[in-house]
Amino acid sequence: MSIMKVTADNKLRNLIVVGDRVLIKPLKQTDRTDSGLYLPPGVQEKEKIQSGYIIKVGPGYPLPIPTDEDDIWKGREDTVKYLPLQAQEGDLAIFLQKGAIEVIYEHEKYYIVPQASILMLEREEAL
Repeated sequence: MSIMKVTADNKLRNLIVVGDRVLIKPLKQTDRTDSGLYLPPGVQEKEKIQSGYIIKVGPGYPLPIPTDEDDIWKGREDTVKYLPLQAQEGDLAIFLQKGAIEVIYEHEKYYIVPQASILMLEREEAL
């Protein structure tokens, strides 16, 4: 096994987000997002709402493997299938901090957030 030097380009490559969670790089606490969405201070303090950009996304919700007794002769397919998440890498997420877990990785703060704690996504798509 070779040791790879961690650089700004590859430092998050080896992280794998599990299940229905996303990895978010938080924005500085301000009352307004870059696109103009206004988050009043009362809402931020009362509900502990945070915003940030999604860096990595988990595979989603695992779907149960169907078990049909009539199909035993066909063999089993043990590949887990997932229902993908609505969140995508690069989205701006506004989420409840209550459901988030704060982690420090390579001296930077991130949040691991379940999709259920995400209130809204803002996505910039090229038309």
